[in-house]
Amino acid sequence: MKTPSKKAILCANLGSPTAPDVASVREYLNEFLMDPQVIQLPWLLRRMIVSLFVLPKRPFASALAYQSIWREKGSPLVASSMELLTQLQQRLSIPVEMSMRYGSPSIEGQILKIVRENPIEELLFIPLYPHYADSTIKTSVLKVEEIIQNHQLNIKLSVQNPFYQDEKYIEVLANSISPYIEHDFEHILFSYHGLPLSHLKTADPTHQHCLKLENCCTTESIAHKTCYKHQTLITTQKLVEKLQLKSENYSLAFQSRLGRAKWLEPSTHNRIIELASQGVKNLKVVCPAFVTDCLETLEEIEIQAKETFQQAGGQELTLIPCLNVHQQWVDLLVDWCGKFENSIPLNVENI
Repeated sequence: MKTPSKKAILCANLGSPTAPDVASVREYLNEFLMDPQVIQLPWLLRRMIVSLFVLPKRPFASALAYQSIWREKGSPLVASSMELLTQLQQRLSIPVEMSMRYGSPSIEGQILKIVRENPIEELLFIPLYPHYADSTIKTSVLKVEEIIQNHQLNIKLSVQNPFYQDEKYIEVLANSISPYIEHDFEHILFSYHGLPLSHLKTADPTHQHCLKLENCCTTESIAHKTCYKHQTLITTQKLVEKLQLKSENYSLAFQSRLGRAKWLEPSTHNRIIELASQGVKNLKVVCPAFVTDCLETLEEIEIQAKETFQQAGGQELTLIPCLNVHQQWVDLLVDWCGKFENSIPLNVENI
């Protein structure tokens, strides 16, 4: 039994419905889409959009999608995240828990569990997203802060920064990709989760850089610290260099568009069709915005995108798995957590 600790670690992923049925998916979508960091509109407009245009129909389609990837242990995202947690707990001497921003296990429940069992004074929060976005990292951090304040917890909070350009992370990700492009390799598509363009503007602290300058993503600015698009470009550039890819053998696109607003382009759907029309027969797709396989990778890419590619004339589309519980990824997380435990400077922000 581990001795009570004054330090603890909480990881967080996005979340998933508790079951692949319409009622569970509707409940999950309602919590997710009513987050003001996800749909960045006043509450009344957000409520109208979600209640009138999303919840009446989308849960049925989403439930079918979840059913196509559901596992014996439940949601792939939650199951893999909990498997990752088990490995971390086996190797760390301080408390570490896994939470979901939406759904279960909740951030609130896991924080309260930690403080019930330990005299916590310091908490390291690790959002499991390589790139910054209001709809992922910001909303998760705000939730942690809210819980600490509401429960009047005397805890010093540190937050792991986005690790999109961390050299060890890039190396681990490149090593996970390498086996898939050693043989029969034509083209690899780096497919990132999409984001409305309005989110880039909102996240820009200067309000004068993102989408206002012609080359905003390559022009140095403090805005890059919270610019999702810039960070995806940097991750891609570093992976291309590490994997020694030629320009004609890779491309970048954005998936998972929702609604009528303008989103980041090119879209993964359109890019896949273009690649097939250009004669690419064997396409590899990797999704670096995710560290854990989920609906967006297992259903949207491995099932839907594969069908789209083959209908457009391609032959084989292979999804390169996310890091999940890749041993080098576990080792890297253990290293980050170990540095926090031993008070070694880490790439974190004190909130």
